[in-house]
Amino acid sequence: MAAISLDRLSKRYGGNPVLDAVSLDIQDGEFLTLLGPSGCGKSTLLRVIAGLESQDSGGVAIGGVAVDGLRPKQRDVAMVFQSYALYPHMTVAANMALPLKMRRLTLLQRLPIVCRLLARTRATLRQIEEDVRRTAAALEIEHVLDRKPGQLSGGQRQRVAVGRAMVRRPSVFLMDEPLSNLDAKLRVTMRAEIKELHRRLGVTFVYVTHDQAEAMTLSDRVAVMLDGKLRQVGRPLEIYADPAERRVAEFIGSPKITMIEARVGEGGQVHVGSRLLPIETAQPPGSLIVLGIRPEAFTLVAPGAEGELLAGRVRLVEHLGSDLYIHLEGAGQAEPVIARLDAAQAPHIGIGEQIHLAVHAERMLLFASDGRRIRAATDRRPVAVVSGLRAAARAEYAR
Repeated sequence: MAAISLDRLSKRYGGNPVLDAVSLDIQDGEFLTLLGPSGCGKSTLLRVIAGLESQDSGGVAIGGVAVDGLRPKQRDVAMVFQSYALYPHMTVAANMALPLKMRRLTLLQRLPIVCRLLARTRATLRQIEEDVRRTAAALEIEHVLDRKPGQLSGGQRQRVAVGRAMVRRPSVFLMDEPLSNLDAKLRVTMRAEIKELHRRLGVTFVYVTHDQAEAMTLSDRVAVMLDGKLRQVGRPLEIYADPAERRVAEFIGSPKITMIEARVGEGGQVHVGSRLLPIETAQPPGSLIVLGIRPEAFTLVAPGAEGELLAGRVRLVEHLGSDLYIHLEGAGQAEPVIARLDAAQAPHIGIGEQIHLAVHAERMLLFASDGRRIRAATDRRPVAVVSGLRAAARAEYAR
């Protein structure tokens, strides 16, 4: 078993808190992604799990065993670094064989003369070579085993780094932004390969990234980190459709979610300016709240149509094949509103044109003025939407 349990981990550098009482349970065989912006503490958390950093307080258990006092090589984990960390003077085969030699051979056996003289050592080296070739074949890098890292492409170097971790057959893979140095096309290819690798190996993966696309496509669950704290943990689709707080909603999603200030009137009715929305909330009358609206939730309507929420001038049109991203200004918001529309339904929208947008009430997310998520009295999302997303996610990952 290689489940990971983190119990109130805290870490400071000087007077600056990097991890703030982080608690998280990662299931055996799960692919969990730590997602957050630079400086949020996700890489530090990964290094604490690996044993490369020590926490100030809290505990780490792997497979039900506390590992706080164990060195990295005793934790049965393998780490893939952002920089690949390959030895430039060694061949690919030598880079991949190194962790096996360190584990299976004594210091004396690793000496060049001794390894040629002792039959038992020669047999161990042959087994190591076979393990390296088998792993290289799985990653389709057999043909570069005699090359050095400087003679490889970025994708090949990434495969070598993964292979060096994989050849040890660890119970946990830790990956620290392994695709950030690759071009966009190669990142898509490597995402698919990492997902397939996880499916074949069936071991626990903990993956660190600031890239939402990687987190949403790779993960069984995503843990969103902000300012050293875990803000929300859940399935990718759940976090997108049902964020726990405003900061999570603003961080997840591209283009960014639109936030619109609103006011609660008598009877819990919600007003945006002079418009009365078809939703109610339990917040007290006079409260200021914020509506969160994803770009795809907007619908193009005629002027004065029922449900119209915003009107403004088109500042920018981005054509993305089947979709259009419309940037709207003058809609009473400090920042342009971005709407994603079906290109077939809005083929002639041009810059400078005045357009009108509506949003169905069930697609609005409500947040209190302090950022907490609040529910509309008519919000059926926990039953109708989120449970459906969970079913879709289960079917997706079962494939």
